[in-house]
Amino acid sequence: MNKRLVIIPTYNEKDNIEAIIRKVFSLPVDFDILIVDDNSPDGTAQIVESLQQEFPNKLFILKRPGKLGLGTAYIEGFRWGLDKKYDYFFEMDADFSHNPEDLVRLYQAAEEGYDMVVGSRYVQGVNVVNWPIGRVLLSFYASKYVRFILGLPIHDATAGFVCYSQRLLHSIDLNKIRFIGYAFQIEMKFIAHRLGYKIKEIPIIFTDRRYGQSKMSKKIVREAFFGVLKLRFTNARKRYRKHE
Repeated sequence: MNKRLVIIPTYNEKDNIEAIIRKVFSLPVDFDILIVDDNSPDGTAQIVESLQQEFPNKLFILKRPGKLGLGTAYIEGFRWGLDKKYDYFFEMDADFSHNPEDLVRLYQAAEEGYDMVVGSRYVQGVNVVNWPIGRVLLSFYASKYVRFILGLPIHDATAGFVCYSQRLLHSIDLNKIRFIGYAFQIEMKFIAHRLGYKIKEIPIIFTDRRYGQSKMSKKIVREAFFGVLKLRFTNARKRYRKHE
């Protein structure tokens, strides 16, 4: 049986975490969940730990000492899941901006033989709900910029709703990942493309969070903008390919 792991980084998500966990576990396809919590002062981790009694062997948590960045949260989750021999790994936000029901669609596409499946806001027009127009334009044109500079055949380069195959993640030297903010999402797509893995985008509707606060900042935007220029001149096979 294929083992599927949904990795959800959290920081102050007490208003969303129980609902997102219950929704994932209600889906017709069986998923496990790993929460990577960055010492949320609002008690997010404690809510997860209480739910572990209800969902033993399905719900797991890694507790970190503080805010260490989105990219490092996913990398720790990847390492944890690879050690447990999961077949598919899913990145997803805790705040329902990604519809958990779309996990099934990502998984079905991966089963068709794709190593990376991207839940895309821009592969069919612009599918974003409740964002201010300025943020929509920033995100949309950021992906255009990434496509132009890196030559990526991906419309939503900054997307954070992604499925990876074990084969793809196992081939990457995760110690060599540069970026910890949203540039991490660009870097992972760059790696998958340059290493020759099959990528597919499926359209999703992205809905802005109703509860809690966005983690976006000017620092994260700067990292993404200048990070793309660094990636442009990176030999992906030499830097990222794991040699065993």
